[in-house]
Order: sequence, then C-alpha cells, then structure tokens
Amino acid sequence: MHSATMSPLARERALAAMSGGPELDVVVVGGGVVGAGAALDAATRGLSVGLVEAADWASGTSSRSSKLIHGGLRYLEMLDFGLVREALRERGLLLQRIAPHLVHPVPFLYPLRHRGWERLYAGAGVLLYDTMGVSSGHSRGLPWHRHLTRRGALEACPALRGDALVGAVQYYDAQVDDARFVTFLVRSAMAYGAHAASRTPVVGFLREGDRVTGVRVHDLEHDREFEVRARQVINATGVWTDDTQALLGERGRFNVRASKGVHLLVPRDRIQSSTGLITRTASSVLFVIPWDRHWIIGTTDTDWRLDKRHPAASSTDIDYLLEQVNQVLVTPLTRDDVQGVYVGLRPLLSGESELTSKLSREHTVASPAPGLVVVAGGKYTTYRVMARDAVDAAAKGLDRAVPASCTDVIPLLGAEGFTALWNRRRTLAADSGLHVARVEHLLHRYGTLTEEVLALVRKEPGMGEPLDGAEDYLRAEVAYAASHEDARHLEDVLTRRTRISIETPDRGAAAARPAAELMAAVIGWGDDRIDHEVEHYLQRVRAERASQEQDDDEAADAARLTGPELAPLGG
Repeated sequence: MHSATMSPLARERALAAMSGGPELDVVVVGGGVVGAGAALDAATRGLSVGLVEAADWASGTSSRSSKLIHGGLRYLEMLDFGLVREALRERGLLLQRIAPHLVHPVPFLYPLRHRGWERLYAGAGVLLYDTMGVSSGHSRGLPWHRHLTRRGALEACPALRGDALVGAVQYYDAQVDDARFVTFLVRSAMAYGAHAASRTPVVGFLREGDRVTGVRVHDLEHDREFEVRARQVINATGVWTDDTQALLGERGRFNVRASKGVHLLVPRDRIQSSTGLITRTASSVLFVIPWDRHWIIGTTDTDWRLDKRHPAASSTDIDYLLEQVNQVLVTPLTRDDVQGVYVGLRPLLSGESELTSKLSREHTVASPAPGLVVVAGGKYTTYRVMARDAVDAAAKGLDRAVPASCTDVIPLLGAEGFTALWNRRRTLAADSGLHVARVEHLLHRYGTLTEEVLALVRKEPGMGEPLDGAEDYLRAEVAYAASHEDARHLEDVLTRRTRISIETPDRGAAAARPAAELMAAVIGWGDDRIDHEVEHYLQRVRAERASQEQDDDEAADAARLTGPELAPLGG
C-alpha cells in the first residue's frame, strides 16, 4: 500500500474519476468515521468506490466526540451486553492492529461513595468489562482493573476531595484524536483505490424509475455541479441522515435524533491527577479525560433541534459541567480556567424514550429504495462494524460475488512498523535535530508517516520550528496538512488537523496568520486569500465566544450563526 497523498491535485483527479469515469460500484455520502470506514471497507473488497463529504473530513460529529475508544461501561448497566462485547472487540483491534499509532490506553478512576455494596457492584461491573474484553475474540491490549483504598485513590488523584469518596476502582479504556483518525481512514481508502473529495455536498439523487443510480454533487471549491453514477449509494451522514433522505422526496424508515454533548478543555495543572476520572451525575456520567497538556471535561446529553453544522454551547451548559466536576474537586474550577469548548451531536436512533440519554447507541442498516443503503446510529468505537454492515448490504445489490470484509486485519496508513519506529525515536530526534518529545508528539499523530513530516524539516530546517501562537505544533505540520491531508482552508488546520482551536487560550487567533501563510506557500494563495481565510477564522472564534455567553440553546444558536459560512475564492 502506497502512502496516499490528499493534495489539491489528488482532489481534482478524484472529481474527474467520479464524474467522468465508468459507473462506480459504490459511492459513499458522508466523510465522518462511518462513511470513511465504509469507503475503506468497500475498497479493500476490490470494489470501485467514491467518497464525498459536504464540508471537511470529520467536520461533524466525528471531530467532536469525547475522544474515547471504549466499550461503554455504562451500557452494562442497561444490560446491553452485545453492544459492549462488540465495542470491546473493536477497541482491542484498534489498539493492537488497526491503529496502534493513533489509539492509546488511558486510565480512569471511578470514585466509590458508599462502603460495602458499591465496591461489590462497581467491582463486579468492571470485572465483567475486563473479562468481556478478553472473551470478545481479541486480546485486550490494556492492563486489568484494580481496587484502590481511599488513600490510594487520593495518591493517584490528589485533586479529589477527601469526603467525595471512600475508595475507588481504576480501569483502562483507550483514547483517539477522532478527526485525525478519520483523515487516516480516508487516506487509507485512497491508498486502496477509492476516489475521495471533501467540500462536495450531495444536492440530489439520480434515479431510474424507483432505483437510485447515483448522486448529484456540488463542488463548493469551484461552484460547479456534477453527477456520480454508482450501482449502490451508501448514506452515512450521521445526524444529517433524515435531511439526506429528504432529498429523495421520501420519509426514511427510521429517524435520527441529535443529542448535544458539550466538552470543556482546562489546563493540565488545574487538576492534580495521574489518571482520568469518571463519575456519575444525575442524568449521565462525567468524564475528566487527560488530553496532552489539558483535561477534557464532558459531557452533556440534551436534545438539539437547531443548526446541525454549528451546534453551540450555552453559558448554562458550561456552568453545568463546572458545577458537576466541582462536586468532587478540592480546588474548584472557574470559567477563567476554561480554555476551549467544543460541541458534538450524537446521532441517536429515535425510539420511544423522550430522554436522549436512554436512546439506543445500536446502529441500523436499511435499504429504503433499490440501489440505496442507509446506515445510522452507533458509536465511534464501532464504526468498522457499521461500515462492514453497510457494505454487506450494498454488496447484495451488485451483480457479482463480493469478498467478505477484511478491515479487521488491515492496518491503517502509519500503523505498519510503528512499534519499531517508536523504539527508534531517539535516533529520529538526533537525525532531525528535534527534541525527542517533539518526535514522540509526531509519532502519536502520524505513525510511520512521521518520516514524511521530517522530510519537510530536512528540506527546510525552519519547518522544524514551533508554530507562532501554538508552540505545541511544528510549522511542518501545517504545511503537511495542506500538502498531504487535504486541509483546504485555515479552519481545517486549526480545528481538525491540529487542535489549536481548543488547546490555546485565544482559540487559535494568534496562530491564524502564521498558519495561513504556511498553507499559502503550499496551495498558492495570494495575500487577499490569506486575509480572507484569517478573517473568516477570527469571525468564527468571535461567534463561538459570543454563543458561550448566552443563557439558552436558542440564543446560543443565534449568536453562533453570526459567524459567516466560508465563501471559497477559487480552488
């Protein structure tokens, strides 16, 4: 498998192949984790594949999750053993085979508040969780849980209030940079022959009688429309499923409801702990998750019926999360501690329950019309199973035998040889002139493709300098995002290829122009385009900040929408 480069030229070739080439076997609509996973699944079965995404890769739910690859410990309480077993199997595959460079173990402490029965109850649940991880058909790749006394728990997490626990259970799950993972899925699909293009929303379906025969797509970068003909169309648009189905002029067989999950980032030194935390709230669970030099605190679980592209966090949401986490912390957090805020929408299959926290995380695959497959629901961790099931359904509509899914044994780009390269990180650091900590940062973001990033540094040593305004990232990473990772706009780099927009106190404002100038050198932007990209990004930051001062969802939504949509100026 070659290292597929998602360059501007590669996008033009993909558009030409999809619009002017022979009919494809499958076109996938939606470039989140499930759509990208379906494109990879289909391509590795030998099918000809197109993948189109309305905005940037992972720009919806798949860049705004809690960043966890987990079995769903709380689903055990709902007795949803099948979902937990499936998710734990996928966690093991991702940690050890599919993406060891991107998915990493993370410890969690579960404080116990009651003596006796709670330790038995929680301990039995975590033991079952660990045991199911082994019996799911793949080794765990994680340490087993352990019981801690109150003193042991406070040693691991001095930030906890002494009166907030009588002991604790510590267990392990896994973590991922969700947006980067999707980028690797798309690049891997391309390496196996898929044609992929972002910023190409589907504006209609092609039909012959009652059969769906493809999609009509609007290329936003050049303001042109074209048709993509395919024997099967897979709709993997997450919270937009109902909207996409409406383009057919028919009501879907099931409905997807959006549940809003708000997350806060606070600096690592604000919470003294060597482990993540998980604790109960009245309506859900609260995570405190280590994230490089920050903690992610989340999440909420409320119905959202407003703008799906830019879900907004209200002041009430932020105060709620701070109030919940402060119930267990010695030193309370304040609004001043919050450096970043992001909001994701969970695509929940609508059922009888009015509470979104009770709706199913199971997924459904349906074929509402000949030539069309819809996949919806599910959770990030089980993306590969959802993708496999969707392609299985599409394969039934093809006029030939299609091999079974093989993505359980296909490592993503950057995975093959990762452990050996990680073991050579000090040599890489010496050869490149970078500190070993910088090389470790790169290896966890690019795996063996780190060699491509370091090649930019060797060619131009200035690329090995930190990015002004966001010193955790190298200048080379911005250039690489534009040349290899299909970052077509400044927002793509600051929000998804890196996490500068939520990791810096100014939300990336100071890094905006330096990053745009680096992108310009790769893409060929002039001064006007640089100004346009920077101003758009700064307006987005102002709109987000304004939304977070509002008391309710409606006011927050209105404030967030004062930020203009990106109006491209050519390719």
